[in-house]
Amino acid sequence: MGGESTTRTAPHGGGTTAGPVGGRTGQRLSGLAMALGLVLFLGGFAWGAVVYRPYTVPTSSMSPTINAGARVLAQRIDGGEVRRGDVVVFHDKSWVTNADVVKRVVAVGGDTVACCTNGKLTVNGKQIDEPYLPEGSLAEITDFPTVKVPAGRLFLLGDERQGSLDSTAHLSDAAQGTVARGAVSARVDAVVYPMDGMLKRPTGFETLGTLSQPGPLRLILTLIVVGAVLVLGGGAYGPIAKRASGRRGPRPATATGAAGGR
Repeated sequence: MGGESTTRTAPHGGGTTAGPVGGRTGQRLSGLAMALGLVLFLGGFAWGAVVYRPYTVPTSSMSPTINAGARVLAQRIDGGEVRRGDVVVFHDKSWVTNADVVKRVVAVGGDTVACCTNGKLTVNGKQIDEPYLPEGSLAEITDFPTVKVPAGRLFLLGDERQGSLDSTAHLSDAAQGTVARGAVSARVDAVVYPMDGMLKRPTGFETLGTLSQPGPLRLILTLIVVGAVLVLGGGAYGPIAKRASGRRGPRPATATGAAGGR
Protein backbone atom coordinates (compact mmCIF):
# COMPACT_ATOMS: atom_id res chain seq x y z
CA MET A 1 0.00 0.00 0.00
CA GLY A 2 1.44 3.34 -1.02
CA GLY A 3 2.37 6.08 1.45
CA GLU A 4 0.47 9.32 1.84
CA SER A 5 1.22 12.64 3.39
CA THR A 6 -0.97 15.53 4.37
CA THR A 7 -0.19 19.18 5.02
CA ARG A 8 -2.24 21.24 7.43
CA THR A 9 -1.93 24.97 8.06
CA ALA A 10 -2.66 26.09 11.56
CA PRO A 11 -5.52 28.59 11.66
CA HIS A 12 -4.81 32.08 12.99
CA GLY A 13 -5.97 33.03 16.46
CA GLY A 14 -5.59 29.65 18.00
CA GLY A 15 -7.94 27.92 15.62
CA THR A 16 -10.53 30.71 15.26
CA THR A 17 -11.37 32.37 11.97
CA ALA A 18 -9.80 35.84 11.50
CA GLY A 19 -12.21 38.77 11.38
CA PRO A 20 -12.02 41.86 9.20
CA VAL A 21 -8.62 43.57 8.94
CA GLY A 22 -8.04 45.73 11.99
CA GLY A 23 -10.97 44.34 13.87
CA ARG A 24 -14.53 45.58 14.07
CA THR A 25 -13.77 48.20 16.72
CA GLY A 26 -10.96 49.71 14.65
CA GLN A 27 -13.13 49.81 11.55
CA ARG A 28 -15.95 51.48 13.41
CA LEU A 29 -13.62 54.10 14.84
CA SER A 30 -12.05 54.78 11.45
CA GLY A 31 -15.51 55.16 9.90
CA LEU A 32 -16.56 57.51 12.69
CA ALA A 33 -13.37 59.57 12.22
CA MET A 34 -14.01 59.87 8.48
CA ALA A 35 -17.63 60.91 9.00
CA LEU A 36 -16.73 63.51 11.62
CA GLY A 37 -13.83 64.75 9.51
CA LEU A 38 -16.08 65.15 6.48
CA VAL A 39 -18.57 67.19 8.52
CA LEU A 40 -15.82 69.47 9.87
CA PHE A 41 -14.12 69.82 6.48
CA LEU A 42 -17.25 70.65 4.48
CA GLY A 43 -18.75 72.64 7.35
CA GLY A 44 -15.64 74.80 7.56
CA PHE A 45 -15.75 75.57 3.85
CA ALA A 46 -19.50 76.31 3.99
CA TRP A 47 -19.07 78.61 7.00
CA GLY A 48 -16.21 80.41 5.28
CA ALA A 49 -18.26 80.90 2.12
CA VAL A 50 -21.08 82.48 4.12
CA VAL A 51 -18.91 84.75 6.29
CA TYR A 52 -16.10 85.75 3.90
CA ARG A 53 -15.69 87.13 0.41
CA PRO A 54 -12.49 87.03 -1.66
CA TYR A 55 -11.22 90.21 -3.31
CA THR A 56 -8.30 91.12 -5.52
CA VAL A 57 -6.66 94.45 -4.73
CA PRO A 58 -5.54 95.85 -8.11
CA THR A 59 -3.42 98.79 -6.95
CA SER A 60 -0.55 99.41 -4.52
CA SER A 61 -2.44 102.06 -2.51
CA MET A 62 -2.54 99.74 0.53
CA SER A 63 1.07 98.56 0.40
CA PRO A 64 2.99 97.29 2.25
CA THR A 65 -0.06 95.88 4.11
CA ILE A 66 -1.63 94.66 0.85
CA ASN A 67 0.40 94.71 -2.33
CA ALA A 68 -0.96 95.15 -5.84
CA GLY A 69 -2.55 91.95 -7.16
CA ALA A 70 -2.91 90.38 -3.70
CA ARG A 71 -5.94 88.25 -2.87
CA VAL A 72 -7.63 89.00 0.44
CA LEU A 73 -10.44 87.50 2.50
CA ALA A 74 -12.88 90.05 3.86
CA GLN A 75 -15.54 89.33 6.45
CA ARG A 76 -19.03 90.42 5.47
CA ILE A 77 -20.11 93.08 7.97
CA ASP A 78 -22.61 95.84 8.40
CA GLY A 79 -21.28 99.39 8.20
CA GLY A 80 -22.27 99.92 11.81
CA GLU A 81 -19.61 97.41 12.90
CA VAL A 82 -16.70 99.43 11.49
CA ARG A 83 -14.07 100.71 13.95
CA ARG A 84 -11.02 102.94 13.62
CA GLY A 85 -8.08 101.17 12.06
CA ASP A 86 -10.18 98.66 10.09
CA VAL A 87 -9.24 97.92 6.48
CA VAL A 88 -12.60 97.86 4.71
CA VAL A 89 -14.13 97.18 1.32
CA PHE A 90 -16.66 99.76 0.18
CA HIS A 91 -18.35 101.11 -2.93
CA ASP A 92 -18.84 104.81 -3.55
CA LYS A 93 -19.68 106.06 -7.05
CA SER A 94 -18.10 109.44 -6.33
CA TRP A 95 -14.75 107.63 -5.85
CA VAL A 96 -14.82 104.83 -8.43
CA THR A 97 -17.58 103.70 -10.78
CA ASN A 98 -18.51 100.01 -10.83
CA ALA A 99 -15.68 98.89 -8.56
CA ASP A 100 -15.02 98.18 -4.90
CA VAL A 101 -12.35 100.14 -3.03
CA VAL A 102 -10.10 98.93 -0.19
CA LYS A 103 -8.88 101.55 2.33
CA ARG A 104 -8.16 101.95 6.04
CA VAL A 105 -10.62 103.76 8.31
CA VAL A 106 -8.76 106.40 10.33
CA ALA A 107 -11.70 108.37 11.71
CA VAL A 108 -15.42 107.78 12.29
CA GLY A 109 -18.43 110.04 12.71
CA GLY A 110 -17.82 112.75 15.31
CA ASP A 111 -14.01 112.53 15.05
CA THR A 112 -11.76 115.42 14.08
CA VAL A 113 -8.89 114.32 11.85
CA ALA A 114 -5.89 116.35 10.69
CA CYS A 115 -2.33 115.98 9.48
CA CYS A 116 0.39 116.36 10.25
CA THR A 117 1.84 116.86 13.74
CA ASN A 118 5.45 115.71 14.05
CA GLY A 119 4.84 113.73 10.89
CA LYS A 120 1.89 111.89 12.40
CA LEU A 121 -1.83 111.78 11.81
CA THR A 122 -3.94 113.24 14.61
CA VAL A 123 -7.45 112.14 15.52
CA ASN A 124 -9.28 114.10 18.19
CA GLY A 125 -5.98 115.81 18.95
CA LYS A 126 -4.10 112.56 19.61
CA GLN A 127 -1.11 111.51 17.52
CA ILE A 128 -1.62 108.08 16.00
CA ASP A 129 1.18 105.54 15.67
CA GLU A 130 0.83 103.74 12.34
CA PRO A 131 3.41 100.92 12.14
CA TYR A 132 1.73 99.54 9.00
CA LEU A 133 2.98 102.49 6.93
CA PRO A 134 6.05 102.02 4.71
CA GLU A 135 9.16 102.20 6.86
CA GLY A 136 10.42 105.74 7.31
CA SER A 137 7.40 107.39 5.64
CA LEU A 138 5.31 110.22 7.06
CA ALA A 139 1.59 110.01 7.70
CA GLU A 140 1.08 112.30 4.68
CA ILE A 141 3.37 113.93 2.15
CA THR A 142 1.42 117.20 2.48
CA ASP A 143 -0.71 118.62 5.27
CA PHE A 144 -4.47 118.63 4.87
CA PRO A 145 -6.95 120.84 6.69
CA THR A 146 -8.81 119.68 9.77
CA VAL A 147 -11.90 117.64 8.91
CA LYS A 148 -14.83 117.07 11.24
CA VAL A 149 -16.30 113.74 10.18
CA PRO A 150 -20.11 113.89 10.01
CA ALA A 151 -22.18 111.36 11.93
CA GLY A 152 -22.63 108.09 10.08
CA ARG A 153 -19.61 108.64 7.85
CA LEU A 154 -15.97 107.52 7.68
CA PHE A 155 -12.62 109.09 6.75
CA LEU A 156 -10.34 106.63 4.94
CA LEU A 157 -6.71 106.59 3.86
CA GLY A 158 -4.49 104.16 1.97
CA ASP A 159 -1.41 102.80 3.72
CA GLU A 160 0.73 104.00 0.81
CA ARG A 161 0.02 107.67 1.47
CA GLN A 162 2.08 109.00 -1.43
CA GLY A 163 0.08 107.35 -4.17
CA SER A 164 -3.31 106.59 -2.64
CA LEU A 165 -6.43 108.24 -4.01
CA ASP A 166 -8.24 108.31 -0.69
CA SER A 167 -10.28 110.77 1.35
CA THR A 168 -7.57 113.42 0.93
CA ALA A 169 -8.18 113.36 -2.83
CA HIS A 170 -11.86 114.15 -2.28
CA LEU A 171 -11.64 116.95 0.30
CA SER A 172 -13.31 119.37 -2.11
CA ASP A 173 -16.36 117.12 -2.45
CA ALA A 174 -19.55 117.99 -0.60
CA ALA A 175 -18.83 115.25 1.98
CA GLN A 176 -15.17 116.42 2.43
CA GLY A 177 -13.85 113.06 1.36
CA THR A 178 -15.92 111.04 3.81
CA VAL A 179 -17.82 107.87 2.93
CA ALA A 180 -21.14 106.66 4.34
CA ARG A 181 -20.95 103.69 6.73
CA GLY A 182 -23.59 102.02 4.62
CA ALA A 183 -21.16 101.90 1.67
CA VAL A 184 -19.00 99.38 3.54
CA SER A 185 -19.65 95.72 2.70
CA ALA A 186 -16.73 93.87 4.28
CA ARG A 187 -13.67 94.12 6.55
CA VAL A 188 -10.36 92.57 5.43
CA ASP A 189 -9.06 89.91 7.81
CA ALA A 190 -6.18 88.34 5.91
CA VAL A 191 -4.05 88.31 2.79
CA VAL A 192 -4.23 84.79 1.35
CA TYR A 193 -2.18 85.26 -1.83
CA PRO A 194 0.65 85.63 -1.31
CA MET A 195 0.33 83.93 2.09
CA ASP A 196 0.93 87.00 4.27
CA GLY A 197 -1.62 85.86 6.83
CA MET A 198 -3.82 87.84 9.20
CA LEU A 199 -3.62 91.62 9.21
CA LYS A 200 -1.92 93.11 12.26
CA ARG A 201 -4.14 94.88 14.77
CA PRO A 202 -4.09 98.70 14.45
CA THR A 203 -3.06 99.26 18.07
CA GLY A 204 -2.35 102.95 17.50
CA PHE A 205 -6.11 103.61 17.65
CA GLU A 206 -6.69 101.86 20.99
CA THR A 207 -6.53 105.13 22.95
CA LEU A 208 -9.57 106.38 21.01
CA GLY A 209 -11.87 103.42 21.57
CA THR A 210 -12.47 99.71 21.13
CA LEU A 211 -10.87 98.00 18.15
CA SER A 212 -12.64 95.43 16.00
CA GLN A 213 -12.14 91.81 16.96
CA PRO A 214 -10.76 89.46 14.30
CA GLY A 215 -13.33 87.38 12.47
CA PRO A 216 -13.65 83.58 12.77
CA LEU A 217 -11.10 82.88 10.02
CA ARG A 218 -8.62 81.08 12.29
CA LEU A 219 -11.38 78.85 13.69
CA ILE A 220 -12.66 78.09 10.20
CA LEU A 221 -9.18 77.10 9.03
CA THR A 222 -8.74 74.93 12.12
CA LEU A 223 -11.99 73.07 11.36
CA ILE A 224 -10.91 72.48 7.77
CA VAL A 225 -7.45 71.20 8.73
CA VAL A 226 -8.74 68.96 11.55
CA GLY A 227 -11.44 67.62 9.23
CA ALA A 228 -8.89 66.81 6.53
CA VAL A 229 -6.65 65.02 9.04
CA LEU A 230 -9.55 62.91 10.33
CA VAL A 231 -10.68 61.97 6.82
CA LEU A 232 -7.18 61.01 5.73
CA GLY A 233 -6.43 59.21 8.99
CA GLY A 234 -9.68 57.27 8.95
CA GLY A 235 -9.21 56.33 5.30
CA ALA A 236 -5.66 55.16 5.89
CA TYR A 237 -6.57 52.90 8.82
CA GLY A 238 -7.67 49.94 6.71
CA PRO A 239 -4.57 49.76 4.46
CA ILE A 240 -2.27 50.28 7.46
CA ALA A 241 -3.98 47.56 9.48
CA LYS A 242 -3.85 45.21 6.46
CA ARG A 243 -0.18 45.86 5.95
CA ALA A 244 0.57 45.32 9.62
CA SER A 245 -1.37 42.04 9.52
CA GLY A 246 0.58 40.94 6.44
CA ARG A 247 3.89 41.58 8.15
CA ARG A 248 2.96 39.16 10.92
CA GLY A 249 2.18 36.56 8.26
CA PRO A 250 0.46 33.17 8.60
CA ARG A 251 1.74 30.55 10.99
CA PRO A 252 4.07 27.97 9.47
CA ALA A 253 2.38 24.92 8.03
CA THR A 254 2.84 21.59 9.77
CA ALA A 255 3.26 18.43 7.77
CA THR A 256 2.35 14.95 8.79
CA GLY A 257 3.12 11.85 6.83
CA ALA A 258 2.42 8.17 6.92
CA ALA A 259 4.04 5.49 4.81
CA GLY A 260 3.47 1.83 4.58
CA GLY A 261 3.81 -1.03 2.16
CA ARG A 262 3.30 -4.67 1.65
